[in-house]
Amino acid sequence: MSRAECRHIAAMSSSKVALVTGGNKGIGFAIVRAMCKEYAGDVYLTARDVGRGTEAVESLKKEGLTPLFHQLDITDPNSVRTARDFFKEKYGGLDVLVNNAGIAFKVADTTPFAIQADVTLKTNFFATRDMCNVFLPIIKQGGRIVNVSSVMGSVALSRCSPELQARFRSDDISEEELVGLMERFVRETQEGVHAERGWPSTAYGVSKTGLTTLTRIMARNLTKERPGDEILCNACCPGWVRTDMAGPNATKSPDEGAVTPVYLALLRAGAKEPHGQFVSEKKVQPW
Repeated sequence: MSRAECRHIAAMSSSKVALVTGGNKGIGFAIVRAMCKEYAGDVYLTARDVGRGTEAVESLKKEGLTPLFHQLDITDPNSVRTARDFFKEKYGGLDVLVNNAGIAFKVADTTPFAIQADVTLKTNFFATRDMCNVFLPIIKQGGRIVNVSSVMGSVALSRCSPELQARFRSDDISEEELVGLMERFVRETQEGVHAERGWPSTAYGVSKTGLTTLTRIMARNLTKERPGDEILCNACCPGWVRTDMAGPNATKSPDEGAVTPVYLALLRAGAKEPHGQFVSEKKVQPW
């Protein structure tokens, strides 16, 4: 290996880098802003739409911040793999992954519930899971993974049948079993039998129940498979935040909503906890 190649590898491993999905507006945008102020490394704002993403980056640069941009659509496997390859090549991996991208139908939306369930889970659960599985192998030692979930996942869980609650809360649920449950929910909404089979009528809530449960599984697997790497993986609720998704009556500003996700993204080196937890207002919540 040449001296130049050795220098390149050394530079990659010492350069810290964070990625925020769905960063062009709302909570994601506020997370990028806070990370630019507090994180000692490069911060990438990612978005599906290059125009909107670039515009968001430019607006933060006007505040004197230095975010970088990369196109990323978590529902597009090619886009996800392209982003992974970029971070692996340029930085030797990723230090912080904040999975913020998500969708929600408005309460008054008249789209049939089965379609809402299919569309919502495709992004909030299945695409986020794909994102995690593609990026997990390149998360560096001491890395941080933050999945932006919601207290609505806890509410939805409390409205599930006792049998479903027991599985979502169990310490031995596998990723395969969880995927099966999420697929079952979508299928049973299409068959019109989800309520009688023990599911609540909230697609968003169930998608976040799935995401928080996935986070617990990921953390368990990381502890088992990469015990010395000190990677911490948590889910969180940013709170009720004034965004396009939550509406203008919410109690928190986007910057206030970013506080807990950023707290988890910046957990000090060597910290052992929280790990595999659901966190709100910077405190671990019961699941």
